[in-house]
Amino acid sequence: MKFNYKNPLFSIILMLVLCNSVFSQKNHTFTIILDAGHGGKDPGNSYHGYKEKEIALKTTLKVGKYLEKDKDFKIIYTRTSDVFIELANRPKVANKANANLFVSIHCNSVKNFGPSGTETFVMGLSRADMNLEVAKNENSVILLEDNYKEKYQGFDPKKPESLIGLTMMQEENLNSSINLATKIQDNFTNNLKRNSRGVKQQPLWVLDAAYMPSVLIELGFLSNKEEGAFLNSDAGQEKMAKQIAEAIINYKNEYFGDAQNVSNTNQKEEVKDNKEEDKVSSKPKTNSNELIYKVQLSASSKKLKLTPSNFKGLKNISSTYTNKLYKYMYGETNDIEEARKLQKEARKKGYTDAFVVVVKDGKCERVSDVVVNNN
Repeated sequence: MKFNYKNPLFSIILMLVLCNSVFSQKNHTFTIILDAGHGGKDPGNSYHGYKEKEIALKTTLKVGKYLEKDKDFKIIYTRTSDVFIELANRPKVANKANANLFVSIHCNSVKNFGPSGTETFVMGLSRADMNLEVAKNENSVILLEDNYKEKYQGFDPKKPESLIGLTMMQEENLNSSINLATKIQDNFTNNLKRNSRGVKQQPLWVLDAAYMPSVLIELGFLSNKEEGAFLNSDAGQEKMAKQIAEAIINYKNEYFGDAQNVSNTNQKEEVKDNKEEDKVSSKPKTNSNELIYKVQLSASSKKLKLTPSNFKGLKNISSTYTNKLYKYMYGETNDIEEARKLQKEARKKGYTDAFVVVVKDGKCERVSDVVVNNN
């Protein structure tokens, strides 16, 4: 599916959505959509007697119970029983409710029974083979829906070109999504000692269609017998649900709670410190009157020294700090073609999700139409 971003009607709709999103942040009630993946005739993954649709639902309901203890939360479930919900309707629930967050919970699997670990996805583009396989699995539910060819305008979840064609309608939500995903993964790793496969960007339909920050959590691999047994147990589901809920509460307090003033103060201190480091590590190569292009390598809540050893040997690294996230960028040029070369170089170094940004008024905006082959 391709969105026509140049269509005036689309621009008006997007502007209204963004305005609603901003105004909703001033509302004391924090609305979250909890989406239990699969259900009904769509069982999801099934290995060793463990069923994804059942584990996802039980864990999601437990997350809701933790959050309901906070009177400021309004919890909306896409499903509370074993029913089939069309993929397109899941984000629609969130958009209609003008929700603050959309959280979808799933379980992973592969043919090899060895892999294990948690991972959390945000919307984005990636060409890594394993990531495309995950996208195919999660998007494949589309094929079970009536008139899916008309409803999804020719989108085929089995074709990589369709996956790569998906883009975020609200690019500015990406940083918030990454922030929440990082909190979730950190909780799994630090508090439960679960193996972490990290935060990843992925072209998943259910995230693409949501107008607010959104994440898709893979609790672990049902194909791994030991991990599947943990996730299938009531105790395992309670532990995972608690860590997800605490990450969401932390996120809510950071962006919408009383901690906002403290966060802003700390952020200013971090920005000042980070700017001093940037001055030492960055070498300007540009004319201030021209557009400046850089390549964003990653975003993280962790501050790293801007040295080549921390960035797979890449030099000329700079960073910015916004919304409690550090964005790490490589290179600096006025030439878009040179930026493409830098992006290709970064991807060859292992930063498969690296993308070009343009610096405007001190802010970095993604250049969404830059596509670089890894050949």
